[in-house]
Amino acid sequence: MANAYTSTDPATLGTSLVQTAYDRYCRFALRSMPIFRNIADTRPVEQAMPGASVVFQFFQDLAQNITPLTETVDPDAIAMPQTKSVTVTLQEYGAAVLVTRKLELVALTDVDAGIGNVLAYNMRDSIDGIVAPVLTGGTNVIRINAGVLKSNLIAGGAGTTGAVAATDIFKSNISRLAVAKLRGNKVIPRQGEMYGCFIHPDVAHDLRSDTGAGGWRTPHEYSAPESIWAARVDEYEGSYYVESPRLPVAADGAASAKVYRTLFFGKEALAEAVGEEFHPVFGEVVDKLRRFRPVSWYGFAGWSRYREEALIRAETSSSIA
Repeated sequence: MANAYTSTDPATLGTSLVQTAYDRYCRFALRSMPIFRNIADTRPVEQAMPGASVVFQFFQDLAQNITPLTETVDPDAIAMPQTKSVTVTLQEYGAAVLVTRKLELVALTDVDAGIGNVLAYNMRDSIDGIVAPVLTGGTNVIRINAGVLKSNLIAGGAGTTGAVAATDIFKSNISRLAVAKLRGNKVIPRQGEMYGCFIHPDVAHDLRSDTGAGGWRTPHEYSAPESIWAARVDEYEGSYYVESPRLPVAADGAASAKVYRTLFFGKEALAEAVGEEFHPVFGEVVDKLRRFRPVSWYGFAGWSRYREEALIRAETSSSIA
């Protein structure tokens, strides 16, 4: 007579006693650090009153007066030019989750802590999503087209028309041009003498691969190999570089390849006005059995480009797109 094994096979004791085990610790999705709101360094100083929008103003300088005065003639008075203004419109933003009491009682992990974490990140992530199109909508553009540097920053230049091809990748000459124009526009640097640059990792890969005279890689191989070991652009051609996958990537209407946006900026590129700072909100439980618990975040704010000359956008493709 054959042995009847008590095992994990169907129709034996093991079928009832052996169960799937779960790790009660629930992890979170991969996340990137929000970066765009950090640029907003212009805020109301003496706001007159609460309002749905805030108008920022700055004085215009007088033209140079280089003609010598006549000793016996009283010079004519000069009219002050009108101020320039930038309007920031405030909007309400928020998101809410409604948690049932039953889920809190039966879930194998701490649902409240998990939802709180997800909502907190959603708040910061959403703010970045609001600010990003404001920054990438600037009027100063550098673009590579068929290997040719095109820019509306150069008087009489080729402009920024033409599709970005897959071979139109980021080169060091873009960095040099952007910094030269920021300095020429008298833009205040962000850190010491350095301007800031937000760059997508795909684009940073191309910059670090830029060899030959005037390229990034050759001098780093001989004098700063630590940047190669760490795979960081670091400080280069007058800017410090921050890599982030948050830089927008999208095909333009006429583009034949993915178009990456790289941002060069100085101080006062972005203004913000805040009516109520973004914060978590724990709503009132109002149902009869107190089973539905609202958790949310809320904020009332707005952003606008403050000095267009302090912001330059480069549009290129990437060799690893």
